[in-house]
Amino acid sequence: MADILIADDSDAIRLVLKDILSIGEHNVIAEAIDGAEAVELYQKHNPQILLLDLAMPRKDGLTVVKEVIAYDPNAKIILITASDDQKVINQCLECGASSYISKPFDFNGVLKTITEIAQ
Repeated sequence: MADILIADDSDAIRLVLKDILSIGEHNVIAEAIDGAEAVELYQKHNPQILLLDLAMPRKDGLTVVKEVIAYDPNAKIILITASDDQKVINQCLECGASSYISKPFDFNGVLKTITEIAQ
């Protein structure tokens, strides 16, 4: 069981993720609706995992990855993306993100990725 911060500007996506995570017995400790709030809530709650949408208002996913890793070099960040922009995904991974999940979500894939990253 991991303490998780969800950062996504879509209410629907956050709801789906919360449902998936509750079934996997993970604990959603906070939700951010934009990149700036994601950084603030990460620093406030220090979650085990940050589920981070790449395309968000105020700060994009790459900026959030850089700021969270600067704050906590051991942060575990799983990107959430509907984009096939492998260049941006690779930049985030090079800056310290742990993995990524593509939208639409595969229920078992989400839980498997979180379990692997949490260990």
